[in-house]
Amino acid sequence: MRAIRQNNRWRWLTAGAVTVCLLAFALLIALLAWQGARVFWPQPVDLYTFTQPDGSESRLLGETVEHQKQFPAPADEQGNSAGHVNRYLIKTGNRDWDAPDFRVAYSREPAEVSRPKDILVLQRRSHGNAYGWLVGLREDNEVLTAQNIHALLRQRLAQVHTMIREINQIRRIDMARLNKQLDMLDEQAERQRQANQFDMQVQSEYQANQAALQRRFDHLSATLGRLQHESQRDVLILRDVEGNNHVIPLTQIVDVWTPNALNLNEKLLHFVQQLWHFVSDSAADGESETGAFPAIFGTVLMVLLMSVVVMPFGVVAAVWLHEYAGRNALTRLVRIAVVNLAGVPSIVYGVFGLGFFVWGVGGTLDQLFYSNALPNPTFGTPGLLWAALTLALLTLPVVIVATEEGLSRIPNSLRQGSLALGASQAETLWHVVLPMAIPAMLTGLILAVARAAGETAPLMLVGVVKMVPELPVDAVFPYLHLDRKFMHLGFQIYDLAFQSPNIEADRPVVFATALLLVLIILSLNLLAMGLRHRLRERYRLMTQ
Repeated sequence: MRAIRQNNRWRWLTAGAVTVCLLAFALLIALLAWQGARVFWPQPVDLYTFTQPDGSESRLLGETVEHQKQFPAPADEQGNSAGHVNRYLIKTGNRDWDAPDFRVAYSREPAEVSRPKDILVLQRRSHGNAYGWLVGLREDNEVLTAQNIHALLRQRLAQVHTMIREINQIRRIDMARLNKQLDMLDEQAERQRQANQFDMQVQSEYQANQAALQRRFDHLSATLGRLQHESQRDVLILRDVEGNNHVIPLTQIVDVWTPNALNLNEKLLHFVQQLWHFVSDSAADGESETGAFPAIFGTVLMVLLMSVVVMPFGVVAAVWLHEYAGRNALTRLVRIAVVNLAGVPSIVYGVFGLGFFVWGVGGTLDQLFYSNALPNPTFGTPGLLWAALTLALLTLPVVIVATEEGLSRIPNSLRQGSLALGASQAETLWHVVLPMAIPAMLTGLILAVARAAGETAPLMLVGVVKMVPELPVDAVFPYLHLDRKFMHLGFQIYDLAFQSPNIEADRPVVFATALLLVLIILSLNLLAMGLRHRLRERYRLMTQ
């Protein structure tokens, strides 16, 4: 009875610990979601009127971030401070022509606050939001008139966005593909010259192909110039709170809305649209300042490449240790090395990856296969491949330990039965042992993904950057470019939180990006856990 009571205590203690962990994780998700939603939800814009001691008035326009009614009054020039004042923290925007995004205002008397319905918020591709009143639209210095100027603005803005997408299509895909064809044509001609095969007929074909590609290039250049000219014709006139008019090209505007005039359904629709812009836009294309799609793509692609590399090596190492190595000094030494590798700080792996993979292996590849491009490196510089290999080395001990534990749980009677029926050791391993150890392998993969997706320090040395002009995957052969640098959600969080010149405005984006990273890791883990559960049920009867 005493043993039963003690076991019940341990069960309750384990259940309590699991409950606390789940509750903490749920609170973390809730905190990130609550703080990150501010950047997507349309906040009301307030017009503040402050009465000065001399009777004059000053006005501020922006989003109210904080209002403290009993705040100690700031000290004067003599260092004296008396009484309490109202302290307002206001996001005023317009930082390219007025002040920083946030202003702090003090007032002994509460400020007069109103919310005009016609206040316009502009989400711009740079310099943050702009707040003011719409004065009008112009096309080539001609004023555009309409009964509903806001509807005309949205119509023209949609047309400009369509032209910007066509411009990006030409620059990123059509031009890149054409330049690749020109390079391949020149390389083929150079090989024929070196082989003394560049006769008059070959030269004529080369010149004809080159002329055709050049005509295609000229046509794309003309189309690109026309689209750029047409997209820059429309401008918006915005009046700020001080009465000054500002000319803003529509090419610099991502979205417009009147927050004080939106109902609940319109706010929900705006929230969904802003969330979609955040996860689908790219800051490299000028679509928005905080587009996270390249970072999402780089994170998922790096984790997939790391998984493809680490799983075979980890499984082979675990199989050798458990099935073939036996118990000797070498095996004990290898196991000690694996345990020690699991405790090495991640930044050390980054230094090793930079020295061995980037400078050593990459520099050798450049000398052997890309000598014509030197001194500009191709693989001898940080890139996606070296980041995946570095994280594969970092997570290798996790996969080895998890796989070896799974192999140890397989009954020896199954091995002996297979051998007794005439199967070789290799056939027993392939058809009996490894299929039953797949759930343990996937457990190692889950742990490896969870650790690798959140690493930032080693990636800063072996390939991750703040901004990339193009993704590692495109429509140009060989389609997957392992030598390119990439963006990562973990590094984006670090950059926004510690390197941003406007941290107050970027703080909600930090929470939203962190939530996105947690959800991606959770999705990858749930996918692997579902596959593990399915395979575990499939081979459960074999272990009984």
